[in-house]
Amino acid sequence: MTKDEQELLKEEISSVNDAGEILRQSIEKCERIGVKNEYSSDELESIEAFTSRFARTTDILTQRTFCLIDELDLDSEGTVRDRINRAEKKELIANGSAFVEIRKLRNTIAHEYQTDAPEKIYAEMLTSAPHLIDSIARLNQYIEKYNVT
Repeated sequence: MTKDEQELLKEEISSVNDAGEILRQSIEKCERIGVKNEYSSDELESIEAFTSRFARTTDILTQRTFCLIDELDLDSEGTVRDRINRAEKKELIANGSAFVEIRKLRNTIAHEYQTDAPEKIYAEMLTSAPHLIDSIARLNQYIEKYNVT
């Protein structure tokens, strides 16, 4: 791996780690809120932040980080599903099917224009978010082989 590729990977890992830390904060806050029928204005604001952070972290992983690792590993391009399948084979994610569902959830978030959309998918996000956090930990273990510090 060239020095430029190492630097690019280092920057990408830093970006995904930062996104993961911010997502962790939202997860903790939203777990305290819980799932219920009605939310206060402050709770809705926290849920909205969680929704945004969930989608952003998903994008960083699937659209940028997994792509970069595939490129560095000389793997072929393909669909997002192909990328997820390769990530599962590389043990960057524990469960490819769960990650496909995360990607679908991200698409729902991105394409939902109703003001109450975060409330409708909130419970599903709480269930799925630990997969994202786990993937970030796995990613950090995986890149150790590149000696990026």
